[in-house]
Parts: sequence; C-alpha cells; structure tokens
Amino acid sequence: MQALRLARPRLPLRPASRAFAAAASSSQPAASASADPVVPLSNVEAMWERLSADEQAVIHQQLEEVQKRDWKTLSVDEKKAAYYVAFGPHGPRAPVDKPGATPKIVLGVLGLMVSAGVAFYSIRAAAPAPPRTITKEWEEAENERARELKLNPISGIASEGYSGPGFVTHK
Repeated sequence: MQALRLARPRLPLRPASRAFAAAASSSQPAASASADPVVPLSNVEAMWERLSADEQAVIHQQLEEVQKRDWKTLSVDEKKAAYYVAFGPHGPRAPVDKPGATPKIVLGVLGLMVSAGVAFYSIRAAAPAPPRTITKEWEEAENERARELKLNPISGIASEGYSGPGFVTHK
C-alpha cells in the first residue's frame, strides 16, 4: 500500500485530469465510482505505456482507493495491477538497454580491447631496448660484487651458508 503512495507523482492533478476523473466517476453511481476503473485493471500491464500521464495518475488514485480495503477481498487482477504500477518495468525501473543491444555492447567492448592491445604493442615496439642492467648476467655480477664487499654479513648475501637468490630476479 505504501509503495504506491511513494511511487505516485507528488504533483496535484491538472485540470484536464480532474475533468477526466470526474467524467469517469459521474457516469457511474457514487457508490461504485471507486470500484470501476477507467482502464480495466486486468489490462493495466498491456496499456500502461500507451496511457497519458493524466490517465496514469487516475489509475494511481483508483489503486490507492482499492488498496485501502482488506487485501483478502481484492481480486487477483487488482493485486497484479497494484504490484505492476508500484514495481513494474516502467519509469526509473525501465530497462536501460533495448532488446538486442547485447551483441553491440559485446562487439564494442571487444573493439576497445583490441585497439588498446594494438596501442600497447605499437608503443612497446617503438620503445628503446631495456637497459643492460636488467640482464641475468648483470644481476649475477652484482651478487659477486656484494660478496666481495661483504654486504649484509649477518643474514644476507655475505653471510656463511647463504643460499638465496641475492639480486637475481630473472629465471
């Protein structure tokens, strides 16, 4: 019940919609005016998108009146209409992507990934060679020099029985 109150527009009805609502209710006796909807509640899902904003507001009001009654006495169509108006795929809950847009999105993402890969490898191909200090031989020479200079003699490369890689990071 509260969901429809929260989902309905907060603006008052325009004069045209008041006339529409008055015409709809004046053609019926006063007792059954709120019970008989302008649009059959069994068909709200099919007609909701084609209804004008004024007609949608009238249906909101009718469903609010219907929901004030005991829920056990409501028909299945009235319950379905109330649920659709409150939580249906329209307004802010409308799908973002149209049906059939998934292949376009997938192809667009793949195209961007391919272009990023091409840019990466073209920049990498144009880059200068890596410096000579990043070779395995250079790192092994750094290990020998560290042993000569006795770097970290307690627990490091110059300690007795050291078996770690030292400065070598290449395999």
